[in-house]
Amino acid sequence: MRNILLIFLITVLPVQDETLEVYDYDGLEPLINQKDDKVHVVNFWATWCGPCIKELPYFEALNEKYRHEDVDVLLVSLDFPSKYETALKPYIKKHKLKSRVVALNDNDQNRWIPAIDESWSGALPATIIYKGDKRMFYEKSFTQEELEKEVKQFLK
Repeated sequence: MRNILLIFLITVLPVQDETLEVYDYDGLEPLINQKDDKVHVVNFWATWCGPCIKELPYFEALNEKYRHEDVDVLLVSLDFPSKYETALKPYIKKHKLKSRVVALNDNDQNRWIPAIDESWSGALPATIIYKGDKRMFYEKSFTQEELEKEVKQFLK
């Protein structure tokens, strides 16, 4: 049954008046390769990743500060599906995340990790910042200042 669910590009799971968009890589790929004039900031994280949780407020602050400057923040959770109800959704609700949060549920890491970036080891946190043909990949944690500095390079 689980393999059948992976065939669909998106599954929407309702919980406590909240929905969570769950994608396999084929469904996620258009969201991380958009062709428009916005600066896209895509952060790969998980609730079990301490450095991810530490930097998540910086992405939320970035989303708030630059939302009128065509900056789009997407938080891609790599939490395990068994933790969506007990960890991910409660975290989103408790911290009132305003950035778009989606979950990636695709067991073929050997396909999607290098597809996202050839240099990515799969470690978290990881972030893509892109606009048009300019694209940077970061396998690291950010401070608020570092994140803003990187985004500003794309706003010029």
